[in-house]
Amino acid sequence: MRALTQLTDQQLIHLFIDGESEALEMIFNRHKEKIFTSIFLLVKDKYVAEDIFQDVFIRVIDTVRSGRYTEEGKFLPWAMRIAHNLCVDHFRKVKRTPTVRSSEDQDIFEMLNMSEDGIDRKVMQRQSHDRIRRMIEMLPADQREVIILRHYAELSFKEIAALTNCSINTALGRMRYGLINLRKMMNEKKISL
Repeated sequence: MRALTQLTDQQLIHLFIDGESEALEMIFNRHKEKIFTSIFLLVKDKYVAEDIFQDVFIRVIDTVRSGRYTEEGKFLPWAMRIAHNLCVDHFRKVKRTPTVRSSEDQDIFEMLNMSEDGIDRKVMQRQSHDRIRRMIEMLPADQREVIILRHYAELSFKEIAALTNCSINTALGRMRYGLINLRKMMNEKKISL
């Protein structure tokens, strides 16, 4: 298993196709946190997120086994696209959309980098993350989606644009306005991280 950690996603896919089941487990472990967090932040329900997350990997396995996987070297964006589409399908199924409630250049997410000195630091960091998540939930859906995909799934703006069917400039604009709105909320509520 240790030798598998050094392989790329594409190499692991080929090993899985050749019958090495541990290869898929390695890919799963490598990307599960990003994919699950992105799903959870979109659907805001842990149990629904777990169901969708399982569906993502079932689809991944089915697609790879059937020989239809062609995303050479782009496993994570491909899996994120599947996750995003399943989230959209979920909202269509229940006939509702996500709830929307209604230093300048510094990125809010950069402020969360705290050292791991002790339990008090961990508690403070968790509280900061919770505050950020609550504020993100208050953003308009398009801004919230871009911020989640960029900071939690770590997708590029090109990947976000393809995933959300918009131009790169639109994705960048949504990100900019989302961050501006987060800063305004922080100033209005006098929140410091």
